[in-house]
Amino acid sequence: MSADLSFSNLIATAQRGWLDRQHDDGLLSLALPLDGIDPLRGLPQLAVDHTFRVLWDSAPGLCFAAAGHCQQLELAGARRFELAQRFADLSLSRLTDTKTDTPAQARPRVLLSFQFFDQTSERDHNTHGCPSVQAVLPRWQLSRQGRRGWLRLNGVVSNAAEARELAEQLWLKHLDLQNRESDQPKPSSAIQLDTRDSSSWQQRYASALERGLDLVNGGELHKLVLAVRQSFDVGTSFDPLPLLTRLRRQQAGSCRFLWQRKADDVFFGASPERLLSLRGGFLRSDALAGTAGPGDDGQQLLRSDKDRREHELVVETITDQLRESGLSPWRRPQPQLARHGRLTHLHTPITAAAQGKSVLALAEQLHPTPAVAGLPRREAMAWLRALEPFERGNYAAPIGWIDSAGDAELRVAIRCGHAQGRRLDLTAGAGLVRGSIAERELQEVGLKLAVLADQLALGSTESPQLNSRPLRESVF
Repeated sequence: MSADLSFSNLIATAQRGWLDRQHDDGLLSLALPLDGIDPLRGLPQLAVDHTFRVLWDSAPGLCFAAAGHCQQLELAGARRFELAQRFADLSLSRLTDTKTDTPAQARPRVLLSFQFFDQTSERDHNTHGCPSVQAVLPRWQLSRQGRRGWLRLNGVVSNAAEARELAEQLWLKHLDLQNRESDQPKPSSAIQLDTRDSSSWQQRYASALERGLDLVNGGELHKLVLAVRQSFDVGTSFDPLPLLTRLRRQQAGSCRFLWQRKADDVFFGASPERLLSLRGGFLRSDALAGTAGPGDDGQQLLRSDKDRREHELVVETITDQLRESGLSPWRRPQPQLARHGRLTHLHTPITAAAQGKSVLALAEQLHPTPAVAGLPRREAMAWLRALEPFERGNYAAPIGWIDSAGDAELRVAIRCGHAQGRRLDLTAGAGLVRGSIAERELQEVGLKLAVLADQLALGSTESPQLNSRPLRESVF
């Protein structure tokens, strides 16, 4: 088939899509196959005219890049999961997809990023007023699984001429990405940090840690997962893509992600923890709790009564929450070992038939898991608000997508960084239970921050040595 005929067919397809639309708002989605293009490398060209950009990289599984807004929702409040689900359902149902025969990886997607709490407080001016959920039907979507890829363009059109213009934009971007396929990613180097204030997290953490230990040792809480934030001045805004390229090598078993609201607001990381996924009505959630550090193969985790009890607590909580939603979950009787980069975790997958349940209703039931908050959940959340001297923001919150067939995946956003202008925040935490020792918790959090800095190749000289002792306790 000649290029002219292919272009002509695309124009005709767009105009038929406009004529055949089922809704008056003219929400049109066009797609073309585009094999061999790595979405991570293609994102800068995809987003050349857009500051909003997203990367979801579980390669060699699904990998996609997205840029720009076609439709979006931003809000805060207790109904955020419900309203985000309604937005996703409405946007995808009104979308006239002219290529309904595309494979699953090429389907239109609504992208989702939640904050940990449903409302932000006034104590952190950087997050005050930020939406607690962002849901976006992107303008552009470049997806790949294996070597098979697709380029998709979503747009609002009000007449046949605008449908033709949408097709022309897709065709030109398709050609441009093909021509730039051989471009090499920029070499990455260590980011030199201003570390003058990098150790002050220890002083800020000490009083919260002492109070948290009193709460669990006194029986008021069964578990509390306190987080610590270490902030750096990176000197200038930086490009996260070389860091994500490095994480692809170092964290092959995790899902790398990027959520960039604007040029100077970048949230990124490599999450090992699946809050839930939905494929063809089949749900999976991961219980991930218990960690061994560099140089430890995890065998001691399997033999540790304390770590096994903590892990089982997370498994039982997730299965109980799914049963409360009317599902019948199944889990393995014994945990497995899962290695993510230089850390090894106890891991139990939990599965169930979703029985037509709303994916975000299930996510609301599961978030936050005991691995990132504590138990009892309501009381632990209140104490996190009181004891942590910063807003968690997107940290440890759900991030992911829902596609036009109702399939979905949400990850727990841990192992991450948040860059705003010249400031880079790294966040880590440890789970406090009865018998936890303050000095050990301080060492554990310091090591987790060091692992994060090492994965990002940050040039900090203040981080502890990575192999100074094995990690234990919580995952994040």
